[in-house]
Amino acid sequence: MIEPIRVLYFAWLRERVGVAQEEIPLPEGVATVTALVDHLSAIDARHEAAFRDRKAVRCAVNQEFADPGSAVRPGDEVGFFPPVTGG
Repeated sequence: MIEPIRVLYFAWLRERVGVAQEEIPLPEGVATVTALVDHLSAIDARHEAAFRDRKAVRCAVNQEFADPGSAVRPGDEVGFFPPVTGG
């Protein structure tokens, strides 16, 4: 059995998706952050709304900042959050 990934949503992404986290099986062929976002966006209207403006979403894989081409593997923790600003 392939270990699922844990997807975490923060701030307004959590509000749009409606959950703080979910565990999903990593679909075959999904191996990068971009492919994962494509998959998540296709789940339902809430997920699609959360990822509509992809430039406004940042990602971390296993608590390390990740870019769109970063690898995603079974068992990973993937977090999505808005850009961090300082003040």
